[in-house]
Amino acid sequence: MRIDAHQHYWKLENEWTNWPTNDLKAIYKDFLPENLEPHLNKHQIDQTIVVQAAPKEEETKFLLKLAEDHESIGGVVGWLDLADSSFLERFTQYKQHPKFVGIRPMLQDLADDRWILRPDVKRNLKILIEHDFPIDLLIYSKHLPYIVELLAEFPTLRAVIDHCAKPDIKDQEWDAWAEGIAMVAQHPSTMCKISGLITEADHQTWKPTDIQPYIEHVCQVFGSKRVMFGSDWPVCQLAGTYDEVIKIVEGTFSQDQALVFGENAREFYKI
Repeated sequence: MRIDAHQHYWKLENEWTNWPTNDLKAIYKDFLPENLEPHLNKHQIDQTIVVQAAPKEEETKFLLKLAEDHESIGGVVGWLDLADSSFLERFTQYKQHPKFVGIRPMLQDLADDRWILRPDVKRNLKILIEHDFPIDLLIYSKHLPYIVELLAEFPTLRAVIDHCAKPDIKDQEWDAWAEGIAMVAQHPSTMCKISGLITEADHQTWKPTDIQPYIEHVCQVFGSKRVMFGSDWPVCQLAGTYDEVIKIVEGTFSQDQALVFGENAREFYKI
């Protein structure tokens, strides 16, 4: 089974859809399973993991309904409020859905870079650990020290770093990112998605050689059994195409493609 472990769907008419904004013309329109299907067929992708793009429970419900109607959706990474005192009740309700496979707090958008370390949040993270339930971490390089601190306290938290922690490829950020992601990789319960990288490069002038060192470093520190491919479609269309994204990752792996393009995601999300 080949899996795209990170992509999005949205409808602009949904009242909770506050992104993309109308200045992002390439992606300011509806994106639904019928729009992605030609790409999946072309690259023999059997299933995808669709990830929330808005911090609302309505978004989670919307994606789960899509998953019920489309076999191509292997699982949904939704949004629940990890600071909510009723988190256990909400989590228990959604966990009954067979395609609810993960949650994602949008840490990159929060004012407090240390939010994930708040006592109320950590109480709810313990619930995820008790249920062996995955969490996607949407972060920038600046958040990596706090994720390292979190994993030191909760070494069995099953987490995946989205988009390789969004290194600033356009301005050739390296040292702090490379050190931080390597420290995260020391925790064996953690994985990393090779996704969302072309949009961190110069949207107009990027080349595969701009991206490859970041992929190679992630693969070196995590190993081929702890990374997974994600297209980040349709967001990737701000800088390129589905074809270009998948070509970069396929070109980096002469071996272990079965792991990176499916098996790791299937095992992590239990689909």
